Amino acid sequence: MFKTYKYRLYPNKQQIEQIQKTFGCCRFVYNQTLSYRKEIYETQKKSMNKTSSNNYCNQVLKKEYEWLKEVDKFALTNAIYNMDSAYQRFFKGYSSYPKFKSKRNNKKSYSTNFTNNNIEISFENNKIKLPKLKWVKAKIHREFMGKIKSATISQVPSDKYYVSIMVEQEIKELPKNDFAIGIDLGLTDFAITSDGVKYSNPRYLQKSLNKLAKEQRKLSRKKKRSKNRNKQRIKVAKLHEHISNQRKDFLHKLSFELINENQVICLEDLQVKEMQQNKYLSQSVSDVGWYEFRRQLEYKAKWYGREISFVDKWYPSSQICSNCGNNTGKKELSIREFDCPYCGKHHDRDINASINILHEGLRILNNK
Repeated sequence: MFKTYKYRLYPNKQQIEQIQKTFGCCRFVYNQTLSYRKEIYETQKKSMNKTSSNNYCNQVLKKEYEWLKEVDKFALTNAIYNMDSAYQRFFKGYSSYPKFKSKRNNKKSYSTNFTNNNIEISFENNKIKLPKLKWVKAKIHREFMGKIKSATISQVPSDKYYVSIMVEQEIKELPKNDFAIGIDLGLTDFAITSDGVKYSNPRYLQKSLNKLAKEQRKLSRKKKRSKNRNKQRIKVAKLHEHISNQRKDFLHKLSFELINENQVICLEDLQVKEMQQNKYLSQSVSDVGWYEFRRQLEYKAKWYGREISFVDKWYPSSQICSNCGNNTGKKELSIREFDCPYCGKHHDRDINASINILHEGLRILNNK
């Protein structure tokens, strides 16, 4: 099984220059092969695969542009494979037609593969060896055991550098138990469980909106392409990064807690992209991080031997009485508690929904 470890890098001037050169070469190769692939299809009605695209890079581009040989060859190959992957997603209807990469994109990365010990890590000296960079200073906050498969070097908008090392290792499954839980996701409370526990929504973006707006106003007044504007851009980027880190930390802790305590987790199959189209809710939906929460639950369940059951988004979880099973009809969002007209049971709307999600999720698992 594969697991990724992310570390902060502190490269020197020469290493930064090499990293930036690799970013540029990967972007150039991506755009050139994408343009060539498009031209071949329009003129000859032929489709190129990743192997022929890679051959075009090695046999044509590297001869015409000698400086492409100065960077890691695996980084260029992986850039071409990423372009091919974007094409495949387009033809399968998963995404739009691949776009050319812009030089002004503040988030940059490239990936390289492990071969002949070209990637090493020294836990004692806090250094990581990378192709063409040699040993780079890093903040190694945790160790790992396993075989290194690849490394991805990235630069975030706040101008920090990171490396994500993919490792093949054995992950021990958690002891099995008989506990199952249903989760109803919301905006007022982030998650409401069938056990009656409510996890409040931390609203990290909402809490920082005033400070963020103030810093963005300062940025808008700076002269374009000036040093002061770049300094202020980094300040705004660091604030966004801080909000993102807060959210991820909350989601990681909550997802592991739920995975650790329960064998089966049932939740709604929410269509987050569709919900973000609502102009009144888009900011709140983006801030709450439902998609990231689901992603974390899925891969952690795979690691630790747990099961995830998704309930259809149209399942009327808030309308059905969890006590007698009768449909009590639609209710206004302002109604947070109600009495079942059939059995008289008093319900908290969200807890009732999470219990129904649990019952439906278990039914789906049993019918598989």
